[in-house]
Amino acid sequence: MTLMMVITVLGWFGALAGIVAYAMVSRGRWSADSLAFQGTNVLAATILMTVAGANGAWPSAASNTVVIVIGANALFTVLRGRLRRSQNAPVLAVVEDAAQDAPAPVAVAQPAAQPVAVAHRAYAEAA
Repeated sequence: MTLMMVITVLGWFGALAGIVAYAMVSRGRWSADSLAFQGTNVLAATILMTVAGANGAWPSAASNTVVIVIGANALFTVLRGRLRRSQNAPVLAVVEDAAQDAPAPVAVAQPAAQPVAVAHRAYAEAA
């Protein structure tokens, strides 16, 4: 197998990856701000930029470089948003009521190693 055959196969793989990403967003399977979509786009553009450069197709290589920069920015934005959401996510605390006819539920810290049979379990947002 020659180097040009490898480059051609990579080019087809990159083109297919870009088409799959576009189809998944168009069908509603992926959202435009998903890591899957942005990652697939960056991968496809990187492969296509490499293939275009190897073939001397500089306008295509340049446009794919721009797509890589845009996609990388989108990936960082998505990751930063996920990090912020996880840091600001409310913590859930287990509140258990061992007696069903007790006037008010009693907050009990549930040890992980010792399960306790309870009549009622609720989850409350910790302040």
